[in-house]
This record gives sequence, C-alpha cells and structure tokens, in this order.
Amino acid sequence: MRDLFDKIYKDKGPLGKWASQAEGYFVFPKLEGEISNRMKFQGKEVITWSINDYLGLANHPEVRKVDAEAAAQYGSAYPMGARMMSGHTDLHEKLQNELAAFVNKQAAYLLNFGYQGMVSTIDALVAKDDIIVYDVDAHACIIDGVRLHMGKRFTYKHNDVESLEKNLERATKMAEQTGGGILVISEGVFGMRGEQGRLKEIAALKKKFNFRLFVDDAHGFGTLGATGAGTGEEQGVQDEIDVYFATFAKSMASTGAFIAGDQEIIDYLKYNLRSQMFAKSLQMQLVVGALKRLDMLKTMPSLKQNLWTIVNALQSGLKARGFDIGTTQSCVTPVYLKGSIPEAMALVKDLRENYGIFCSIVVYPVIPKGLILLRMIPTATHTLQDVEDTLDAFDAIRDRLDNGTYKRLSAAVMAAMGE
Repeated sequence: MRDLFDKIYKDKGPLGKWASQAEGYFVFPKLEGEISNRMKFQGKEVITWSINDYLGLANHPEVRKVDAEAAAQYGSAYPMGARMMSGHTDLHEKLQNELAAFVNKQAAYLLNFGYQGMVSTIDALVAKDDIIVYDVDAHACIIDGVRLHMGKRFTYKHNDVESLEKNLERATKMAEQTGGGILVISEGVFGMRGEQGRLKEIAALKKKFNFRLFVDDAHGFGTLGATGAGTGEEQGVQDEIDVYFATFAKSMASTGAFIAGDQEIIDYLKYNLRSQMFAKSLQMQLVVGALKRLDMLKTMPSLKQNLWTIVNALQSGLKARGFDIGTTQSCVTPVYLKGSIPEAMALVKDLRENYGIFCSIVVYPVIPKGLILLRMIPTATHTLQDVEDTLDAFDAIRDRLDNGTYKRLSAAVMAAMGE
C-alpha cells in the first residue's frame, strides 16, 4: 500500500508544476489599492482588466456608505446560525423578494456563496434515477455539482444545439427506463469565452423533450437585458428558465448569490439545500449592502450604459486592429494569441512591467496547447483613455510575440523547468 501523499510529492498537477516560476506574479498576484480601473501591482500603477466589478459598484461612494453603516449597526456576526434555525430575518426576505421581482420569477432564495450554492442546488434537484445533460464548457462549480450526482450524465458540445438534441434523445430513452427526469444545465454567459449560452434554442427544445432548464447567469446578471435582468431577458426566454442562478460577486461587487424560480420549486430547495441548511446565514451587512446594490441596478441605468460604452470601444478597437476576440457576445473580452506557456509568461510580464496593463492569462490545460488567452473584463470605471492605452500596448506585444522576442526571453523559463 502506498502513502496517500505519494501522488502529491510526484505530480503537482498541470498548473502546480509551474508554481515556483508563477506564484506571486502570474498566479496569486497581489493587486493593491482601491478596486478600480487603475490599481497597484508590485509598486507600479497598472490598468486592471481582471476585476469582475462590471458596474463599478465596489467603491461607489453610496455603496461604501451603506456597507459601512451596516457593518457599524450589525457587526460581522449577525444573524448567528443557519437560516432554518436562528439566522432568518425580515431583510433576508426583503432581498429575496426584490431579487425575484427583478429577474421575473415568483420566488428567490439567498445563497452564501455562488460556487457552494451551485454545487448544492444541482445536488438537491436530481436523484439517482434522473439524468443531467450539460454543456461541456460549463464552469467548475457546475462540474463539481454534477460529480455529486449518482445517476447518469451527458455532456453536449459547447453551445451546439444539435449535440444537445442528440444527448436529449439518449437521456430520454434512459429516463424512460429509470423513471427519472432530465435536467439541462447551461451558463447564461460562458465566463472564459464570453459567449452567451444558446438559451433561446435550448428552450425551444422543450416542445420536443421533457426537461427542466437550470441557468448559471453569473456574468449576465446586471450586464445583459433591457433592465439588466440577465441573459434570459436578453434573449426573451426568461420564462423558460426553470431555475435561475446569479452571484453577487460580479455586477453586485459583493459576496453571496441567489436562485430564483417558481414558488414551489424554491420552497423545495429551501428545505433541501444542504449548503444552506447546515451553514451560517448570509451576514446582515452583506444583505443590507446587496439591497442597496440591487436598488442601484434598478434605478441607475447609466451604470450599465457606461459599462457598454467601454465594452464596445474595447472590443471594436481590438477587432479593428486585427485581434482575435472569438465570438464573445458579452462584456467578457478574450484575446487569443498563439504561443507556448513560457512565451505567455514573458508576454504577460512585459505587459505588466513595461506597458502597465494587468489582465488575466489563461493557458493549457484550460485551453488547448499552443494558445494564449488574455481575458479582459471591462467595467464602468474604465475610461476611453484606458482603452486606447491598452490597444497600443497590445499592438506592441503582438509584434514582439511574432518576431520571436518572447521565445528568446522564455528560454530561461524552459531551462528552469528542465524542458
């Protein structure tokens, strides 16, 4: 019998093996200063394109004031205990009711964290006889929720409705044998590529197949739709989404999340979500802060307008200069380049040190080998000057990538890795 930790000593994992070169700079970097379009990284000011503060609420003075007042009034402990036991309040109910109305659903229920809540919601919705069909590019929280499922599950090709239909045919035959039902899971906006899930086409398949639709709209809530109610509103199919999920960690610039749907469904989940039944209630200062943020989403359309001014300027500017931004249909702005992991490291270091641009780098195994993805998150706090400075910087780093500069600079990294 081997030591349980043998695998840890021998294989650090596809990302962990780069830790000695990457940690503190490429992964686990430390941005300093107030959350904004420009922050400090290792003592230098950088334009930050890696903060999910879409609407610029993180340091909005009205938000800061309410957060501070709520913290002073309630502290960070109240209410104590799980919602079912001793952690329920009128303000929790008020926030749930307002969220439900905002996303056009009968009822909503608060979640302490988005990731934890997504995993637990999937677990609560399905039993061993049920079948899950989900997009192969689903977020890790969805994948981890599906892993808990003791029944069958199928993936369909990313945003491929024909593939989904084939898998629904398989799932239907299996459900007829098991006596179970079918849950289809898609994201409203896929956070890496920025593509909207094909919710309208998925919903149309309900005419042919008997399934329920669960949508993770973390990146769509607050940014898409006429009122900001998300991807379902944007595509005109909000009514067809049976369970709607969104997080406070992006447009709301806070902590927490919620699910929404028909009253009976939400009532069921309230009594069966293990992550909420056995966890402390969302603390009051976050609830009060979320109420303020939601009110601003509803009454200040200029927040979303400012965001999209920056999104359109950045994305149109990148396309005009010949950059590949894929098929994004949201604020998420991916820039695809070709190169190795060491080249990607050299490129990003150049961007940060010499051009003052901080954006996230994504490489294999998250995306295929030979590709570099620079993932950018525009916000309402960015300026058109930020966009111009960034476009100029991207022109420069592309030239250096093409002429082999980063390949030469990365030789030291390769040697250090023994490759």
